[in-house]
Amino acid sequence: MTDRVACPSLLIAAPASGQGKTTVTAALARLLTRRGWRVAVFKCGPDFLDPHWLSLACNRPVDNLDLWINGELDVRARLCRAALTHDVILIEGVMGLFDGEPSAADLAQQLGIPVLAVLDASAMAATLGAVVHGLRHYRSGLPWAGVLANRVASAGHAHMLQVSVRTDDMGVESGDVDVGWLGALRRDAAWALPERHLGLTVAAELPDATARLDAVADAMADTPLGRLDLVGWQRWAVLFERKTGEQPVAKKWLTGRTVAVAKDAAFSFIYPANLTMLEALGAKVVNFSPLADDELPPCDAVWLPGGYPELYAEQLSRQQRSRQSLVAHVTAGKPVWAECGGMMPLFDGLTLNDGQRYAMWGLLPGEVTLQPRPAALGPQQWDTPHGSLRGHTFHYSTVETLVPTAAHTQPARRLGRPEAVYRFGGLKASYFHAWFASSPDATAHLFLPEDA
Repeated sequence: MTDRVACPSLLIAAPASGQGKTTVTAALARLLTRRGWRVAVFKCGPDFLDPHWLSLACNRPVDNLDLWINGELDVRARLCRAALTHDVILIEGVMGLFDGEPSAADLAQQLGIPVLAVLDASAMAATLGAVVHGLRHYRSGLPWAGVLANRVASAGHAHMLQVSVRTDDMGVESGDVDVGWLGALRRDAAWALPERHLGLTVAAELPDATARLDAVADAMADTPLGRLDLVGWQRWAVLFERKTGEQPVAKKWLTGRTVAVAKDAAFSFIYPANLTMLEALGAKVVNFSPLADDELPPCDAVWLPGGYPELYAEQLSRQQRSRQSLVAHVTAGKPVWAECGGMMPLFDGLTLNDGQRYAMWGLLPGEVTLQPRPAALGPQQWDTPHGSLRGHTFHYSTVETLVPTAAHTQPARRLGRPEAVYRFGGLKASYFHAWFASSPDATAHLFLPEDA
């Protein structure tokens, strides 16, 4: 049996990072959601930070789409399910349009999703037309929607940008609205999204996050794109298709088991799809906060996801109830899966870029040290005895430890390097961020005793 459904969809891309893709995607999602439209938003690539803003904008969870990490069947299934229940689908790209393997352009072309190009036009005028022409025609057959200029200085500047775009790059026309030129957003600090070393600041940390989104949504409402109604959006309708039964059904390995998940400002790098997979495996998911020094709730296994422990190192170093309950859990031989930022506090110490060292929880012997530049970045695969988990790595710290290495991940790119998977009793830890749906069986065994 095959599900086939059409839904207006755009992939918001750019010639490079830092052009404003997240701002534009969030503005559009916020504007359309305020109108009462059902808006599904996705993020290309393995990203935890942009989805926080996108989810706030559309009031819905935001899943990630990556043709290699998810696999094409998973990508198509997620989009098809979204198309069945939403009016519009928005997908924020990753890096530059053609950057990465696979790239945002690969996703657009493989699934037939029109590209909306976002360009930071703050330091250009007529050159914008040349860049747009290059983006549209660099690869034959790329679905195209149009261009939106970002960080524009004035109405006069916007006019110069618009006339620079060649006629054959302007898309189709609807009445007197040329929807190939989709408008311009002014440069305005009121809606700037602040950043730090791993990317955007998490939306929940800013008390005015919603106000920023509303301000940029108001600005989007004054663009040709923002003025289109649902009928106007139909020009970007995409037919999504999936064959039911193609994807494996998760075996209920975790039925009757409770998985405690660390969740707070220090541990927030959680794919919503990973929580969904734990529940599909039969687990009951409960949360606790190491920052609040919570004791572990009654549970059979623990997941310590990534995040920003380095920003809260002093506070985490003092949290004895969380530490002691984790020690008791590990001493009892119960499973723990700790990834990246979730692994860092488990060692003896954490040294920040300023040289300040904090004594951490001491469950694993060794030292973690922050570095001024990324220590590793890229897609990875972990071939476990129960299946191959796919995911990625992105971290600014390094570890020195005598903990035995139980396995290594394999980089998907030629210049990547493997990541160690450490094991200490029932505790497994790595810089590797796993996409749980890539192997439900392997995921289940992260949270099961070794003899299960």
